[in-house]
Amino acid sequence: MRSNNIIDVHAPVAEALAEGKPVVALESTIITHGMPWPRNNEMAGDVEALIREEGAIPATIAVVDGRLKIGLSDQERQALAQTKDPMKLSRADLAFAIAEGKSGGTTVAATMIAAHMAGIAVFATGGIGGVHKGAETSFDISADLDELARTPVIVVSAGPKAILDTEKTLEVLETRGVPVVTYGTDTVPAFWSRHSPYPAPLRLDSAEAIARFQATRMALGIDGGMLIANPVPAEDEIAADVMAGYILTAQGEAEEKGISGKDVTPFLLARILELTDGASLVTNIALVKNNARLAAGIAKAMAAG
Repeated sequence: MRSNNIIDVHAPVAEALAEGKPVVALESTIITHGMPWPRNNEMAGDVEALIREEGAIPATIAVVDGRLKIGLSDQERQALAQTKDPMKLSRADLAFAIAEGKSGGTTVAATMIAAHMAGIAVFATGGIGGVHKGAETSFDISADLDELARTPVIVVSAGPKAILDTEKTLEVLETRGVPVVTYGTDTVPAFWSRHSPYPAPLRLDSAEAIARFQATRMALGIDGGMLIANPVPAEDEIAADVMAGYILTAQGEAEEKGISGKDVTPFLLARILELTDGASLVTNIALVKNNARLAAGIAKAMAAG
């Protein structure tokens, strides 16, 4: 493992980067805040294995005891999955966790920052954060959106999390100049569901086309990242009208309990898991794996030039 005073790059990741091989970054809040032990560790290990099978190197990013980890060993990932009270890290507190020797999972924003620092151009996640419902009074808008506007990393997701205000999220991304590209579909996917009412801003149908688009943006000197919205496989989706009822119930309970800020998303996802009798987690795992496959293909296309 290569290291400097605050960053450790896992040896296989460092080797792949040095040789220009394809690397895919992975976030870690899905491990620390998204699923219970041991399912979180099993899922993360399966996603890493899938990326290797697809011909790329996985780099799960996290902060462990004040060290920024670019890639984790199996032992480090297992320990992270069992960490008590880990931080949920975004741009505002990533450096704080490192400075204070703490451990935490990286959100989309923090993972993008770390991936770019390491020279990783493609990142697979589940869904991005965005504009929460009621943001016109709460101003609850994820830092993920500004990060997409400033950091040149391709983020492969299943679209904005369905608990968000998708329409406002898309508007903010447009204002920030972030390309939203749907993969093989004419509508923006809705995380657990393949379709939403919102038309695709842009559509591409191959990993090679996505890589070419990003290369052209870089050649033009256009800053910032790109959001790829990749629909969950049809056999794994939960219909949007079914999910809408669960989401509405969970959001009402969050309001009653006065839950706000960073606590909103974990609460809603946990409550929806209960309301769906575990079905939402099965779909979540399926869409993460689907995004990892596409991200590996994009990374290979970019490495091939």
